[in-house]
Amino acid sequence: MAKTKTASYVLTLKLKTELWQEHILEKRFEIGRQLYNACLRELLKRYKKLQNDKNYSELIKQEKIKERNKLLNNLYKEYGLNEYAMHSFVKPMQQYFKKNIDSFTAQKIATRAWQAIEKLIFDNAEKVKFKKYNEMDSLEGKSNSTGIRFKNNQLQWNGLNISVIIKKNDIYAHMALQDRIKYCRIVRKLIKNKVKYYLQLILEGVPPKKMNRQTGEIKYPRNNGTVGIDIGTQTIAICSEKEVKLLELAPSVNNIEREKRILQRKLDRQRRANNPHKYNEDGTIKKNNLKWIWSKNYIKTKNQLTELQRKLAEKRKQDHNKLADWILSLGDDIKVETMNYKALQARTKETIKDKNGRYKSKKRFGKSIANKAPSMFLTILDRKLSYEGKKLKFVDTLSVKASQYNHFTNEYNKKKLSERWNDFGTFKIQRDLYSAFLIMNVKDNFKEIDRKRCFDTFDRFKKLHDLEIERLKLDEKVLASMGI
Repeated sequence: MAKTKTASYVLTLKLKTELWQEHILEKRFEIGRQLYNACLRELLKRYKKLQNDKNYSELIKQEKIKERNKLLNNLYKEYGLNEYAMHSFVKPMQQYFKKNIDSFTAQKIATRAWQAIEKLIFDNAEKVKFKKYNEMDSLEGKSNSTGIRFKNNQLQWNGLNISVIIKKNDIYAHMALQDRIKYCRIVRKLIKNKVKYYLQLILEGVPPKKMNRQTGEIKYPRNNGTVGIDIGTQTIAICSEKEVKLLELAPSVNNIEREKRILQRKLDRQRRANNPHKYNEDGTIKKNNLKWIWSKNYIKTKNQLTELQRKLAEKRKQDHNKLADWILSLGDDIKVETMNYKALQARTKETIKDKNGRYKSKKRFGKSIANKAPSMFLTILDRKLSYEGKKLKFVDTLSVKASQYNHFTNEYNKKKLSERWNDFGTFKIQRDLYSAFLIMNVKDNFKEIDRKRCFDTFDRFKKLHDLEIERLKLDEKVLASMGI
């Protein structure tokens, strides 16, 4: 009988490591990397053998029905392409390293290798990547009873006991530790050019509510209500009964972007200066097997860039979490349009010239999406909703057409991307905010806009909209895409 899946969350605690303990952990992470690569190599061999099977070639061309899927599963088992087959494969290797790696941790490493190849088999990835030296940054167990475990405020693993730092005034951590620990994960991070180790506890249940230490009040209390979201590549429009806002996604990221570009250019100059034998006269890279030369200054600059990108990722995640908490304080019935971010990242196929006869760039929104991570924000929002037993509701974009609809005339009018305002004759409404308003008033089938509800709630929306536009006019850092 399969285990029932329960809600879980993660608590990250810093490990108080000594130098000799760090050496042991470093050794174990390296063994884990080698085991992962060995499992991945074996899976690739098995997959290539399967691809040469005539039965497999015929089956993947057929329509996806139950009988066809059963036959495919039988072939996967026959060629040892499943998670449990990899557990058997890694077992004899783990015995050789049993003083450092326990059987449960080895099985989890094999599972990770299987998950990577599974994406390749089912066309969710184009290729798999082997982990280079120092690229294995996490190891985890399967339970808190054996292998990697947390006990008596310590990480205990194969004779290694490392204290965990839990501050006395960290109310959140003390409350979280009351929940059952499912399993543990050790994470290695490079922070300010120093390797630091953390213990992540995967706990059962939902995370405790964060409280204000001074007042004892719950931060961002949850409320009932409907919220409409129109999310773009850099901005997000939010509409509820209480608030109407047009905000920039992850605003902290912009503070680092300029410094990142300077370091990237410096890195490129150093790379070219150290490796003239690797470049053609026109600046393109030669296709040869000569080794790259990395100077000390190059490595130093590369580490600076790595640290900057780590900061960028941390600040982006922090901004997303704060925004998600604020939206949940407006309401719990949250609607958003479905978006294909992969399509927005792709370059345009059509070659177009501007007025001066120059070719326009084929680049679209790849950089904005990479920096602002709108899809990541929706994932965080959906996860926080799941703690309340609810889900993020996705509106059918093709049916609703929020950016084209006019609830006054009940008509759809296409607009250019550069048109940021909807003109209703006597007044104008910002396009993104109006889309969020319409999404908020979508019917329960998520395919139609409730026109009656739009008329009932429009006056309130208009007042809040005008207040938000006045606020944005006073803001000096407004994005051009907002049209203010």
